Amino acid sequence: MRRLLYIAYHFPPTGGAGVQRSLKFIKYLPEFSVLPVVLTGSGESDGRWTPPDPSLQRDVPPGVPVRRITWPKPSHPGYGEHLKHALQAAHEAVRTHEAECILVSMSPFCDARIASELSARTGLPWIADLRDPWALDEFQVYRSAWHRQQARRLMGRALQSAAVIIMNTPESARRFKEAFPHIRSRVVAITNGYDAADFAELIAPEHSDKFTIVHSGFFHTDAGLQQRRRALEYRLLGRIEPGVQLLSRSHYYLVEALEKWMKDQPGAISEVRVRCVGAMTDTDHTIVGRSPIAKLFEFTQYLPHDECLRVVRTADLLFLPLHKMPPGRRSGIVPGKTYEYMASGRPILAALPEGDARDYVVNAGTGLVCEPDDVDGMVRILKEQFAGWKAGRSTVTWNREYVEQFERRRLTERLAEEIAKTLNMQRPTSNAQHSTVMASGS
Repeated sequence: MRRLLYIAYHFPPTGGAGVQRSLKFIKYLPEFSVLPVVLTGSGESDGRWTPPDPSLQRDVPPGVPVRRITWPKPSHPGYGEHLKHALQAAHEAVRTHEAECILVSMSPFCDARIASELSARTGLPWIADLRDPWALDEFQVYRSAWHRQQARRLMGRALQSAAVIIMNTPESARRFKEAFPHIRSRVVAITNGYDAADFAELIAPEHSDKFTIVHSGFFHTDAGLQQRRRALEYRLLGRIEPGVQLLSRSHYYLVEALEKWMKDQPGAISEVRVRCVGAMTDTDHTIVGRSPIAKLFEFTQYLPHDECLRVVRTADLLFLPLHKMPPGRRSGIVPGKTYEYMASGRPILAALPEGDARDYVVNAGTGLVCEPDDVDGMVRILKEQFAGWKAGRSTVTWNREYVEQFERRRLTERLAEEIAKTLNMQRPTSNAQHSTVMASGS
């Protein structure tokens, strides 16, 4: 059993999208002869993006050491001092648990400094796992184009000494290789995914008297409306990449599509509901509240992950929106919910630009695609799916075999292979006795 120091700001008992990737890697790494030692924060929720979800702690194997330190937000004035404290704690964890390799999950991207400095002190190799593509992320808003360029330079310097750089989509890996050709050989893509264990329980479809549309997770309505209000500033300063429009990564155009549909088919209004599960802002509620179809919407605050999946798996139609891209440009983002949507086998109203996310849902057989701001396209899909629901017939053909490549155990095996290569080991094999080993803490 090789030992890996796993540095993760986001970790249970906090929930949210930032937790799932690290949690599932840590759950399955022992099956491939890698024991992770986790260095993380206190586990306290610090806002909308990190809601509490103690249920996730069930996925942490009992023999995995979890060392907690005080870990302020990266925006905190004392974060620089924290990095010194974290480096000391990480060094102690390496000595105590005899770690042979270091992995840091980012964001926060400044935590690359902990891993790189620890590597320099100990001689251990380090792996950068980027849950988002940092300065290559077209969705990020900067103060100016100059600030974006500075962030890109910082990114290149910060990752210079990493033995492996993991991007979470093929498109973001391609961009990295193009932006930093001198270290392109160290870049691999390991996507996010779904855990088959979360789908093991059979759930019968709800025989509801309403056609149920479901969205899980966050909307980005406020960011989109701000871009619209300050369009001239954004364009002149280059605050966002040209042609990228943020508002469609929300329910804004879905509301317009529902209004148009109900105007065409007013009788359907009593047979449709839209369930939005996740932490919503006042603006999210306002967009719906001012609409004549407001009564269709049901808002549910953040649910524990297993309960949220139950809602997803019983939907008649899932809603997957993303930002709009300029013509000829592929998005480098695949929302984490995409993989669990595909694993559910349910139809997906996929309002997506060209990119990996769109390719995935189409190949899964369940993606019904239109451009992110294509209201008429959404209306067409809504009408077709509603008609299929009324007739009691399936409207999609799920490609389970294609989707299985995104299963978390398979993805973790790929990570274990990268760790093995880094340590000059042979390809790891599944350890059937891992439960006994974990129980002994060895």
